[in-house]
Amino acid sequence: MKALILAAGYATRLYPYTKNFPKPLLEINKKPIIEYLIDKLEEIEGVSEILVVTNARFFPVFEKWRKGLRSGKKIRIINDLTRSPEGRLGAIGDMNFVFSKIGFNDDYLVLGGDNFFKDPLAGFISRAVKKPEAATIGVCDIKKRSEARNFGVAVLDRNRRITAFWEKPEKPQTSLVAMCLYYFPRSCVGLIKKYLKDVTNHSDAAGAYISWLAADKKAYGFVFKHYWVDIGRIQTYEKVKKMNKAKGEKTK
Repeated sequence: MKALILAAGYATRLYPYTKNFPKPLLEINKKPIIEYLIDKLEEIEGVSEILVVTNARFFPVFEKWRKGLRSGKKIRIINDLTRSPEGRLGAIGDMNFVFSKIGFNDDYLVLGGDNFFKDPLAGFISRAVKKPEAATIGVCDIKKRSEARNFGVAVLDRNRRITAFWEKPEKPQTSLVAMCLYYFPRSCVGLIKKYLKDVTNHSDAAGAYISWLAADKKAYGFVFKHYWVDIGRIQTYEKVKKMNKAKGEKTK
């Protein structure tokens, strides 16, 4: 299994912090956000390599970070060759870019580079590998449907299969939201090419691919129980910094 961290966005909502600096390398408790993800991946024996996909603007910054990082895993930085927000590939485009470059014959654990959560990954992986015919995504119940409209929203049946999935719906039917955490067995990795070919005017959001897989009964959800936040805005970033500084919490 290979792990892929999506870090090719330009994070315009976090300007000026991210004007010339990548969001995943912003610090919480003097530690880059991405390193909390690396810590979790270090605990998974099945992960053979960690791939970090970024853009041409931030590629040198990530390369410098990688050289100074001590890790028991092999870490490779991949440049998706985009140079501006207007030219970005998006989550689906970057996954296809990496899969095409590295190969479609591996299982992939895909994580958003701005994900910040408390639960370990072991339970998620253990459940996901039992479904080699389907993708498994991490979801979190944020309790308020009014806030769920800012995320991908999932409906699960009693077997945790995703029966419906919407990207930022106006009127969410549940408060279960996607965390930008996906396990794609090789059977689903190759399907991304079919998705891009067959779906007209396809979205670049990962949720669109999940919705497409769910329609074919090829997607399951794993509910994370504890703290999770999507660091997408300045207010959220500052709030997370203050919370973790006050609690002295280590999210590993």
